[in-house]
Amino acid sequence: MTALTPSTAQAATKVAPEVIVRPGDARYAALAGRGYNGRFVATPDEIWLVHGAAQVEKAVNQALARNQRITVRGGGHSFEGLVDDPQFRLLVDLSEMKEVRYDPAMRAFSVQAGARLSDVYRALYEGWGVTVPGGVCPEVGVGGHVSGGGYGPLSRRHGLVVDHLQAIEIVVADRGGRARTVVATRDPGDPNRDLWWAHTGGGGGGFGIVTRFWFRTPGASGAPSSLLPKPPARMRKTVVSWPWAELTEAGFTRLVLNHGAWHAANSFPGSPYAVMHSSLQLHSYFAGTCELEIRWDATSPGMERMHDSYIRAVNAGVGLEPTVTVKEGTWLEIALEPTPSYGEYSRQKSMGGHLRKPLTVEQVGAMYRSLSDQSHYGAGLVYLAAYGCKINTVSSSATAIPQRDSVLKLWYSNNWADPAQDEIEVEWIRTLRKSVHGATGGFPVPNARQDGGYINYPDVDMRDPAQNTSGVPWYSIIWKDNYPRLQRVKNTYDPHDVFRHALSLPPTRG
Repeated sequence: MTALTPSTAQAATKVAPEVIVRPGDARYAALAGRGYNGRFVATPDEIWLVHGAAQVEKAVNQALARNQRITVRGGGHSFEGLVDDPQFRLLVDLSEMKEVRYDPAMRAFSVQAGARLSDVYRALYEGWGVTVPGGVCPEVGVGGHVSGGGYGPLSRRHGLVVDHLQAIEIVVADRGGRARTVVATRDPGDPNRDLWWAHTGGGGGGFGIVTRFWFRTPGASGAPSSLLPKPPARMRKTVVSWPWAELTEAGFTRLVLNHGAWHAANSFPGSPYAVMHSSLQLHSYFAGTCELEIRWDATSPGMERMHDSYIRAVNAGVGLEPTVTVKEGTWLEIALEPTPSYGEYSRQKSMGGHLRKPLTVEQVGAMYRSLSDQSHYGAGLVYLAAYGCKINTVSSSATAIPQRDSVLKLWYSNNWADPAQDEIEVEWIRTLRKSVHGATGGFPVPNARQDGGYINYPDVDMRDPAQNTSGVPWYSIIWKDNYPRLQRVKNTYDPHDVFRHALSLPPTRG
Protein backbone atom coordinates (compact mmCIF):
# COMPACT_ATOMS: atom_id res chain seq x y z
CA MET A 1 0.00 0.00 0.00
CA THR A 2 1.25 3.50 -0.80
CA ALA A 3 1.62 5.63 2.31
CA LEU A 4 -1.16 8.19 2.68
CA THR A 5 -0.40 11.88 2.50
CA PRO A 6 0.13 12.97 6.13
CA SER A 7 -1.90 15.62 7.86
CA THR A 8 -4.73 15.64 5.30
CA ALA A 9 -6.96 17.50 7.75
CA GLN A 10 -4.22 20.00 8.53
CA ALA A 11 -3.67 20.78 4.84
CA ALA A 12 -7.36 21.60 4.40
CA THR A 13 -7.64 23.77 7.51
CA LYS A 14 -5.77 26.85 8.59
CA VAL A 15 -3.62 25.84 11.56
CA ALA A 16 -2.48 28.24 14.27
CA PRO A 17 1.29 28.79 14.36
CA GLU A 18 3.41 27.10 16.96
CA VAL A 19 3.88 28.93 20.27
CA ILE A 20 7.41 28.95 21.68
CA VAL A 21 7.79 29.63 25.41
CA ARG A 22 11.20 30.25 26.99
CA PRO A 23 12.44 30.84 30.57
CA GLY A 24 11.35 34.24 31.79
CA ASP A 25 7.96 33.96 30.13
CA ALA A 26 5.09 34.02 32.66
CA ARG A 27 3.75 30.82 31.09
CA TYR A 28 6.98 28.86 31.41
CA ALA A 29 6.65 27.48 34.96
CA ALA A 30 3.16 26.10 34.41
CA LEU A 31 4.07 24.50 31.08
CA ALA A 32 7.36 23.07 32.32
CA GLY A 33 5.69 21.72 35.46
CA ARG A 34 2.93 19.74 33.76
CA GLY A 35 4.58 16.42 34.60
CA TYR A 36 2.97 13.90 36.95
CA ASN A 37 5.92 13.09 39.20
CA GLY A 38 7.11 15.93 41.44
CA ARG A 39 10.58 14.37 41.67
CA PHE A 40 11.24 15.51 38.10
CA VAL A 41 10.71 18.99 36.66
CA ALA A 42 11.50 19.90 33.06
CA THR A 43 13.93 22.78 32.45
CA PRO A 44 14.08 23.09 28.64
CA ASP A 45 15.38 26.13 26.77
CA GLU A 46 12.20 26.10 24.69
CA ILE A 47 8.72 24.64 25.00
CA TRP A 48 6.94 24.35 21.66
CA LEU A 49 3.14 24.25 21.80
CA VAL A 50 2.37 22.72 18.42
CA HIS A 51 -0.81 22.22 16.38
CA GLY A 52 0.17 19.73 13.68
CA ALA A 53 2.82 17.49 12.19
CA ALA A 54 4.38 20.27 10.11
CA GLN A 55 5.17 22.23 13.27
CA VAL A 56 6.62 19.13 14.92
CA GLU A 57 8.86 18.70 11.87
CA LYS A 58 10.00 22.30 12.29
CA ALA A 59 10.87 21.68 15.95
CA VAL A 60 12.77 18.50 15.15
CA ASN A 61 14.74 20.18 12.36
CA GLN A 62 15.73 22.99 14.70
CA ALA A 63 16.82 20.49 17.35
CA LEU A 64 18.92 18.66 14.75
CA ALA A 65 20.49 21.87 13.48
CA ARG A 66 21.34 23.14 16.97
CA ASN A 67 22.18 19.76 18.50
CA GLN A 68 19.41 20.11 21.09
CA ARG A 69 18.09 17.05 22.90
CA ILE A 70 14.38 16.88 22.06
CA THR A 71 11.49 15.24 23.85
CA VAL A 72 7.70 15.17 23.66
CA ARG A 73 4.90 15.53 26.20
CA GLY A 74 1.33 14.43 25.69
CA GLY A 75 -0.81 14.11 28.83
CA GLY A 76 2.11 14.48 31.22
CA HIS A 77 1.37 11.26 33.13
CA SER A 78 4.82 9.66 32.96
CA PHE A 79 5.82 7.98 36.23
CA GLU A 80 9.57 8.23 35.58
CA GLY A 81 11.72 11.15 34.44
CA LEU A 82 11.58 10.06 30.80
CA VAL A 83 10.39 13.54 29.71
CA ASP A 84 11.25 15.78 32.65
CA ASP A 85 15.00 15.28 32.35
CA PRO A 86 17.47 18.21 32.35
CA GLN A 87 19.20 16.73 29.32
CA PHE A 88 16.22 17.75 27.17
CA ARG A 89 16.54 21.26 25.82
CA LEU A 90 13.52 21.38 23.49
CA LEU A 91 10.17 20.09 24.74
CA VAL A 92 7.41 19.51 22.19
CA ASP A 93 4.06 19.91 23.98
CA LEU A 94 1.12 18.29 22.15
CA SER A 95 -1.59 19.46 24.54
CA GLU A 96 -3.20 21.74 21.93
CA MET A 97 -3.62 18.77 19.55
CA LYS A 98 -6.74 17.05 20.87
CA GLU A 99 -9.12 16.77 17.92
CA VAL A 100 -11.21 13.59 17.64
CA ARG A 101 -13.12 13.03 14.39
CA TYR A 102 -14.15 10.42 11.87
CA ASP A 103 -11.84 10.26 8.85
CA PRO A 104 -13.74 8.89 5.82
CA ALA A 105 -10.56 8.57 3.75
CA MET A 106 -9.03 6.20 6.31
CA ARG A 107 -12.43 4.74 7.32
CA ALA A 108 -11.27 5.15 10.90
CA PHE A 109 -11.47 7.54 13.82
CA SER A 110 -8.69 10.11 13.90
CA VAL A 111 -7.37 11.12 17.32
CA GLN A 112 -4.64 13.72 17.69
CA ALA A 113 -1.87 12.62 20.02
CA GLY A 114 -2.37 15.43 22.54
CA ALA A 115 -5.89 14.30 23.44
CA ARG A 116 -6.59 12.80 26.83
CA LEU A 117 -8.65 9.68 27.34
CA SER A 118 -11.53 11.82 28.60
CA ASP A 119 -11.55 13.72 25.28
CA VAL A 120 -11.59 10.47 23.33
CA TYR A 121 -14.25 8.73 25.41
CA ARG A 122 -16.62 11.68 25.27
CA ALA A 123 -16.17 12.44 21.56
CA LEU A 124 -16.46 8.84 20.37
CA TYR A 125 -19.43 8.03 22.57
CA GLU A 126 -21.45 11.20 22.06
CA GLY A 127 -20.70 11.32 18.34
CA TRP A 128 -21.05 7.68 17.32
CA GLY A 129 -21.88 5.57 20.39
CA VAL A 130 -18.50 3.78 20.33
CA THR A 131 -15.27 3.71 22.31
CA VAL A 132 -11.81 2.20 22.62
CA PRO A 133 -10.88 -0.10 25.54
CA GLY A 134 -8.50 2.39 27.12
CA GLY A 135 -7.45 3.10 30.67
CA VAL A 136 -9.30 3.85 33.88
CA CYS A 137 -7.71 7.29 34.37
CA PRO A 138 -9.50 9.86 32.16
CA GLU A 139 -6.69 12.40 32.58
CA VAL A 140 -4.08 10.13 30.92
CA GLY A 141 -2.75 11.29 27.56
CA VAL A 142 -3.43 9.18 24.48
CA GLY A 143 0.11 9.38 23.08
CA GLY A 144 1.98 7.40 25.71
CA HIS A 145 -0.99 5.26 26.73
CA VAL A 146 -1.59 3.87 23.26
CA SER A 147 2.06 3.56 22.25
CA GLY A 148 2.73 1.46 25.34
CA GLY A 149 -0.16 -0.95 24.66
CA GLY A 150 -2.77 0.50 27.02
CA TYR A 151 -5.47 -1.51 28.80
CA GLY A 152 -8.55 -0.67 30.83
CA PRO A 153 -12.00 -1.64 32.14
CA LEU A 154 -13.27 -2.92 28.77
CA SER A 155 -10.12 -4.83 27.81
CA ARG A 156 -11.22 -8.24 29.09
CA ARG A 157 -14.16 -7.91 26.70
CA HIS A 158 -12.56 -6.09 23.74
CA GLY A 159 -8.79 -6.50 24.06
CA LEU A 160 -6.09 -3.88 24.43
CA VAL A 161 -6.49 -0.41 22.94
CA VAL A 162 -3.76 -1.24 20.39
CA ASP A 163 -5.82 -4.16 19.12
CA HIS A 164 -8.00 -1.46 17.53
CA LEU A 165 -5.17 0.74 16.24
CA GLN A 166 -5.32 1.13 12.46
CA ALA A 167 -2.59 3.69 11.80
CA ILE A 168 -0.30 6.38 13.18
CA GLU A 169 1.07 9.65 11.87
CA ILE A 170 4.59 10.18 13.18
CA VAL A 171 7.48 12.57 12.67
CA VAL A 172 10.82 10.75 12.37
CA ALA A 173 14.39 11.84 11.63
CA ASP A 174 15.89 10.16 8.57
CA ARG A 175 19.48 9.14 7.83
CA GLY A 176 20.06 12.44 6.08
CA GLY A 177 19.35 14.37 9.27
CA ARG A 178 15.97 15.80 8.28
CA ALA A 179 12.55 15.41 9.86
CA ARG A 180 9.78 13.85 7.82
CA THR A 181 6.21 12.78 8.53
CA VAL A 182 5.18 9.19 7.91
CA VAL A 183 1.78 7.53 8.03
CA ALA A 184 2.19 3.87 9.04
CA THR A 185 -0.75 1.44 9.00
CA ARG A 186 -1.48 -2.10 10.05
CA ASP A 187 -2.21 -3.05 6.41
CA PRO A 188 -0.01 -6.01 5.39
CA GLY A 189 1.25 -4.27 2.24
CA ASP A 190 2.28 -1.03 3.95
CA PRO A 191 6.07 -0.59 3.69
CA ASN A 192 5.93 1.27 7.03
CA ARG A 193 3.93 -1.42 8.81
CA ASP A 194 6.76 -2.20 11.26
CA LEU A 195 6.68 1.41 12.43
CA TRP A 196 2.95 1.03 13.18
CA TRP A 197 3.69 -2.25 14.97
CA ALA A 198 6.37 -0.62 17.17
CA HIS A 199 3.67 1.69 18.54
CA THR A 200 1.46 -1.18 19.67
CA GLY A 201 3.48 -1.60 22.86
CA GLY A 202 6.99 -0.34 22.15
CA GLY A 203 6.35 2.84 24.11
CA GLY A 204 6.28 6.51 23.21
CA GLY A 205 9.11 8.90 22.45
CA GLY A 206 11.71 6.36 21.34
CA PHE A 207 11.16 6.17 17.58
CA GLY A 208 9.73 9.59 16.70
CA ILE A 209 6.90 11.89 17.74
CA VAL A 210 3.43 10.52 17.05
CA THR A 211 1.01 13.29 16.11
CA ARG A 212 -2.12 11.30 15.27
CA PHE A 213 -3.69 7.88 15.77
CA TRP A 214 -6.44 6.22 13.74
CA PHE A 215 -8.67 3.57 15.33
CA ARG A 216 -10.77 0.88 13.68
CA THR A 217 -11.44 -2.65 14.89
CA PRO A 218 -9.89 -5.20 12.51
CA GLY A 219 -12.54 -6.67 10.22
CA ALA A 220 -15.12 -4.00 11.08
CA SER A 221 -17.06 -2.46 8.20
CA GLY A 222 -20.09 -0.32 7.48
CA ALA A 223 -21.10 2.93 9.13
CA PRO A 224 -18.76 4.69 11.57
CA SER A 225 -20.93 3.50 14.47
CA SER A 226 -19.94 -0.08 13.53
CA LEU A 227 -16.18 0.42 13.41
CA LEU A 228 -15.30 0.34 17.12
CA PRO A 229 -16.72 -1.43 20.21
CA LYS A 230 -19.93 -0.16 21.75
CA PRO A 231 -19.66 0.30 25.51
CA PRO A 232 -22.38 -0.95 27.86
CA ALA A 233 -25.43 1.28 28.24
CA ARG A 234 -25.12 1.11 32.04
CA MET A 235 -22.18 0.41 34.33
CA ARG A 236 -22.04 -0.63 37.97
CA LYS A 237 -19.11 0.55 40.04
CA THR A 238 -18.60 -1.17 43.37
CA VAL A 239 -15.96 -0.45 46.03
CA VAL A 240 -15.34 -3.16 48.62
CA SER A 241 -13.28 -1.91 51.57
CA TRP A 242 -11.43 -3.70 54.40
CA PRO A 243 -10.04 -1.61 57.33
CA TRP A 244 -6.30 -2.07 57.90
CA ALA A 245 -6.72 -1.82 61.67
CA GLU A 246 -8.78 -5.04 61.70
CA LEU A 247 -6.97 -6.90 58.91
CA THR A 248 -4.60 -9.53 60.32
CA GLU A 249 -1.70 -10.93 58.31
CA ALA A 250 -3.67 -14.15 57.88
CA GLY A 251 -6.70 -12.22 56.64
CA PHE A 252 -4.56 -10.11 54.28
CA THR A 253 -2.94 -13.24 52.88
CA ARG A 254 -6.28 -14.94 52.36
CA LEU A 255 -7.65 -11.84 50.59
CA VAL A 256 -4.79 -11.69 48.07
CA LEU A 257 -4.71 -15.45 47.49
CA ASN A 258 -8.49 -15.55 46.96
CA HIS A 259 -8.29 -12.73 44.47
CA GLY A 260 -5.47 -14.40 42.54
CA ALA A 261 -7.15 -17.81 42.48
CA TRP A 262 -10.41 -16.33 41.22
CA HIS A 263 -8.69 -14.55 38.36
CA ALA A 264 -6.65 -17.61 37.45
CA ALA A 265 -9.94 -19.52 37.09
CA ASN A 266 -12.01 -16.82 35.36
CA SER A 267 -9.76 -15.01 32.89
CA PHE A 268 -9.84 -17.44 29.99
CA PRO A 269 -11.05 -16.29 26.53
CA GLY A 270 -14.83 -16.53 26.41
CA SER A 271 -15.25 -16.33 30.18
CA PRO A 272 -18.70 -15.06 31.22
CA TYR A 273 -16.77 -12.71 33.55
CA ALA A 274 -15.22 -10.82 30.61
CA VAL A 275 -17.93 -8.20 31.24
CA MET A 276 -16.24 -7.14 34.48
CA HIS A 277 -13.01 -5.41 35.43
CA SER A 278 -11.61 -5.09 38.91
CA SER A 279 -8.53 -3.89 40.72
CA LEU A 280 -7.43 -5.02 44.17
CA GLN A 281 -5.78 -1.96 45.72
CA LEU A 282 -3.57 -2.95 48.64
CA HIS A 283 -2.72 0.35 50.27
CA SER A 284 -0.12 0.78 52.99
CA TYR A 285 -1.31 1.01 56.58
CA PHE A 286 -1.11 4.81 56.27
CA ALA A 287 -4.16 4.86 53.97
CA GLY A 288 -6.32 2.97 56.45
CA THR A 289 -7.98 0.52 54.03
CA CYS A 290 -7.48 -2.06 51.32
CA GLU A 291 -10.04 -1.89 48.52
CA LEU A 292 -11.45 -3.87 45.65
CA GLU A 293 -12.88 -1.67 42.89
CA ILE A 294 -15.22 -3.46 40.47
CA ARG A 295 -16.68 -2.19 37.19
CA TRP A 296 -19.39 -4.33 35.64
CA ASP A 297 -21.69 -4.17 32.64
CA ALA A 298 -24.94 -3.57 34.49
CA THR A 299 -26.96 -4.89 31.54
CA SER A 300 -25.23 -8.30 31.38
CA PRO A 301 -27.36 -11.38 32.14
CA GLY A 302 -27.00 -12.64 35.72
CA MET A 303 -25.02 -9.59 36.75
CA GLU A 304 -26.39 -9.40 40.30
CA ARG A 305 -25.67 -13.04 41.03
CA MET A 306 -22.18 -12.98 39.49
CA HIS A 307 -21.31 -9.69 41.14
CA ASP A 308 -22.20 -10.92 44.62
CA SER A 309 -20.53 -14.29 44.02
CA TYR A 310 -17.28 -12.57 43.09
CA ILE A 311 -17.23 -10.50 46.27
CA ARG A 312 -17.96 -13.58 48.41
CA ALA A 313 -15.16 -15.52 46.71
CA VAL A 314 -12.60 -12.79 47.31
CA ASN A 315 -13.66 -12.30 50.94
CA ALA A 316 -13.90 -15.98 51.89
CA GLY A 317 -11.94 -16.67 55.07
CA VAL A 318 -10.66 -13.11 55.46
CA GLY A 319 -12.39 -12.83 58.83
CA LEU A 320 -13.94 -9.40 58.22
CA GLU A 321 -17.19 -8.22 56.76
CA PRO A 322 -16.15 -5.50 54.31
CA THR A 323 -17.96 -2.28 53.56
CA VAL A 324 -19.58 -2.44 50.10
CA THR A 325 -20.53 0.73 48.23
CA VAL A 326 -22.43 0.43 44.94
CA LYS A 327 -23.32 3.05 42.34
CA GLU A 328 -24.64 2.85 38.79
CA GLY A 329 -24.57 5.26 35.89
CA THR A 330 -24.11 5.49 32.18
CA TRP A 331 -20.84 4.12 30.85
CA LEU A 332 -19.64 7.66 30.10
CA GLU A 333 -20.47 8.92 33.59
CA ILE A 334 -18.41 6.15 35.18
CA ALA A 335 -15.59 6.42 32.62
CA LEU A 336 -15.16 10.16 33.18
CA GLU A 337 -15.01 10.00 36.98
CA PRO A 338 -11.64 11.52 37.97
CA THR A 339 -9.18 9.26 39.70
CA PRO A 340 -8.31 10.20 43.29
CA SER A 341 -5.58 12.83 43.53
CA TYR A 342 -2.52 12.39 45.72
CA GLY A 343 -2.49 16.14 46.30
CA GLU A 344 0.71 17.25 47.97
CA TYR A 345 1.97 13.66 47.81
CA SER A 346 3.26 14.35 44.31
CA ARG A 347 6.65 12.68 44.55
CA GLN A 348 6.50 9.15 43.20
CA LYS A 349 8.30 5.92 42.40
CA SER A 350 6.65 2.91 40.77
CA MET A 351 7.07 -0.11 38.52
CA GLY A 352 4.83 -2.86 37.18
CA GLY A 353 4.47 -6.14 35.37
CA HIS A 354 2.27 -9.11 34.52
CA LEU A 355 1.27 -12.31 36.31
CA ARG A 356 0.54 -15.58 34.54
CA LYS A 357 -0.33 -17.26 37.84
CA PRO A 358 -1.34 -15.92 41.26
CA LEU A 359 1.22 -14.67 43.74
CA THR A 360 2.59 -17.26 46.16
CA VAL A 361 2.13 -17.24 49.93
CA GLU A 362 5.74 -16.10 50.30
CA GLN A 363 5.24 -13.21 47.88
CA VAL A 364 2.08 -12.08 49.65
CA GLY A 365 3.93 -12.21 52.96
CA ALA A 366 6.60 -9.90 51.54
CA MET A 367 3.88 -7.48 50.47
CA TYR A 368 2.30 -7.52 53.90
CA ARG A 369 5.60 -6.76 55.61
CA SER A 370 6.24 -3.75 53.38
CA LEU A 371 2.70 -2.39 53.44
CA SER A 372 2.48 -2.65 57.24
CA ASP A 373 5.93 -1.07 57.74
CA GLN A 374 5.49 2.05 59.87
CA SER A 375 9.00 3.39 59.37
CA HIS A 376 7.90 5.40 56.36
CA TYR A 377 4.90 7.63 55.63
CA GLY A 378 4.47 7.28 51.90
CA ALA A 379 1.18 6.30 50.27
CA GLY A 380 2.35 2.84 49.22
CA LEU A 381 0.22 0.70 46.94
CA VAL A 382 0.19 -2.74 45.35
CA TYR A 383 -2.34 -2.69 42.50
CA LEU A 384 -3.57 -5.97 41.00
CA ALA A 385 -5.75 -5.33 37.94
CA ALA A 386 -7.90 -7.83 36.07
CA TYR A 387 -6.39 -8.95 32.77
CA GLY A 388 -6.82 -11.83 30.34
CA CYS A 389 -9.99 -12.95 28.48
CA LYS A 390 -10.10 -11.22 25.07
CA ILE A 391 -6.58 -9.81 25.60
CA ASN A 392 -5.21 -13.33 25.51
CA THR A 393 -6.73 -14.25 22.13
CA VAL A 394 -4.03 -12.27 20.27
CA SER A 395 -0.61 -13.76 19.54
CA SER A 396 2.38 -12.41 21.44
CA SER A 397 4.02 -11.19 18.21
CA ALA A 398 0.95 -9.54 16.66
CA THR A 399 1.62 -6.39 18.69
CA ALA A 400 4.78 -5.07 20.30
CA ILE A 401 3.37 -5.75 23.77
CA PRO A 402 3.95 -9.51 24.08
CA GLN A 403 2.10 -10.38 27.30
CA ARG A 404 -0.86 -12.34 25.95
CA ASP A 405 -1.44 -15.11 28.48
CA SER A 406 -1.39 -13.19 31.76
CA VAL A 407 -4.33 -13.03 34.16
CA LEU A 408 -3.35 -9.98 36.25
CA LYS A 409 -1.52 -6.69 35.76
CA LEU A 410 0.72 -5.72 38.67
CA TRP A 411 1.80 -2.22 39.75
CA TYR A 412 3.84 -1.12 42.74
CA SER A 413 3.65 2.57 43.66
CA ASN A 414 4.67 4.94 46.42
CA ASN A 415 3.80 8.65 46.76
CA TRP A 416 5.09 11.14 49.29
CA ALA A 417 5.38 14.90 49.83
CA ASP A 418 8.72 15.80 51.39
CA PRO A 419 11.81 15.88 49.12
CA ALA A 420 13.92 15.09 52.19
CA GLN A 421 12.18 11.70 52.30
CA ASP A 422 13.13 10.74 48.73
CA GLU A 423 15.84 8.27 49.68
CA ILE A 424 13.73 6.55 52.34
CA GLU A 425 10.62 6.28 50.18
CA VAL A 426 12.44 5.10 47.06
CA GLU A 427 14.22 2.48 49.13
CA TRP A 428 10.86 1.37 50.60
CA ILE A 429 9.45 0.48 47.19
CA ARG A 430 12.73 -1.08 46.07
CA THR A 431 12.64 -3.32 49.13
CA LEU A 432 9.06 -4.29 48.33
CA ARG A 433 9.93 -5.14 44.72
CA LYS A 434 13.09 -7.06 45.65
CA SER A 435 11.29 -9.02 48.36
CA VAL A 436 8.41 -10.08 46.12
CA HIS A 437 10.62 -10.94 43.14
CA GLY A 438 13.75 -12.05 44.97
CA ALA A 439 13.80 -15.41 43.18
CA THR A 440 14.17 -13.62 39.82
CA GLY A 441 16.69 -10.91 40.60
CA GLY A 442 14.26 -8.33 41.96
CA PHE A 443 12.01 -7.98 38.89
CA PRO A 444 9.10 -9.96 37.36
CA VAL A 445 11.36 -11.69 34.83
CA PRO A 446 9.24 -13.84 32.47
CA ASN A 447 8.80 -17.41 33.67
CA ALA A 448 5.92 -19.81 34.34
CA ARG A 449 4.38 -17.53 37.00
CA GLN A 450 5.14 -13.97 35.89
CA ASP A 451 5.51 -12.37 32.49
CA GLY A 452 7.77 -9.37 32.56
CA GLY A 453 7.38 -5.63 32.81
CA TYR A 454 5.28 -2.96 31.13
CA ILE A 455 6.74 0.13 29.47
CA ASN A 456 3.79 2.25 30.68
CA TYR A 457 4.79 1.36 34.25
CA PRO A 458 8.47 2.25 33.76
CA ASP A 459 11.28 1.81 36.24
CA VAL A 460 14.79 2.90 35.28
CA ASP A 461 16.14 0.59 38.00
CA MET A 462 15.80 -2.18 35.41
CA ARG A 463 18.91 -0.80 33.71
CA ASP A 464 20.94 -0.77 36.94
CA PRO A 465 22.83 -4.05 37.52
CA ALA A 466 22.87 -3.28 41.23
CA GLN A 467 19.05 -3.34 41.19
CA ASN A 468 18.38 -5.85 38.41
CA THR A 469 20.43 -8.85 39.46
CA SER A 470 18.49 -11.29 37.25
CA GLY A 471 21.05 -11.35 34.45
CA VAL A 472 18.19 -10.65 32.03
CA PRO A 473 18.47 -7.39 30.06
CA TRP A 474 15.86 -4.75 30.86
CA TYR A 475 14.47 -4.78 27.31
CA SER A 476 13.92 -8.54 27.43
CA ILE A 477 12.02 -8.17 30.72
CA ILE A 478 9.64 -5.74 29.00
CA TRP A 479 9.41 -6.95 25.39
CA LYS A 480 10.68 -10.56 25.52
CA ASP A 481 11.00 -12.03 22.02
CA ASN A 482 9.65 -8.85 20.40
CA TYR A 483 12.82 -6.96 21.27
CA PRO A 484 14.79 -7.82 18.06
CA ARG A 485 12.00 -6.52 15.82
CA LEU A 486 11.74 -3.32 17.85
CA GLN A 487 15.49 -2.92 17.52
CA ARG A 488 15.21 -3.18 13.73
CA VAL A 489 12.51 -0.47 13.72
CA LYS A 490 14.80 1.78 15.76
CA ASN A 491 17.69 1.18 13.37
CA THR A 492 15.49 1.96 10.35
CA TYR A 493 13.54 5.00 11.50
CA ASP A 494 15.79 6.64 14.09
CA PRO A 495 19.33 5.62 13.10
CA HIS A 496 20.92 8.68 14.77
CA ASP A 497 19.06 8.17 18.08
CA VAL A 498 17.39 11.58 17.93
CA PHE A 499 14.44 10.35 19.98
CA ARG A 500 15.71 8.80 23.16
CA HIS A 501 15.08 8.58 26.88
CA ALA A 502 16.20 6.38 29.76
CA LEU A 503 14.10 3.38 28.62
CA SER A 504 14.30 3.69 24.84
CA LEU A 505 16.31 1.37 22.63
CA PRO A 506 19.54 2.79 21.18
CA PRO A 507 20.23 1.96 17.53
CA THR A 508 22.76 -0.79 16.95
CA ARG A 509 25.92 0.16 15.12
CA GLY A 510 27.61 -1.58 12.23
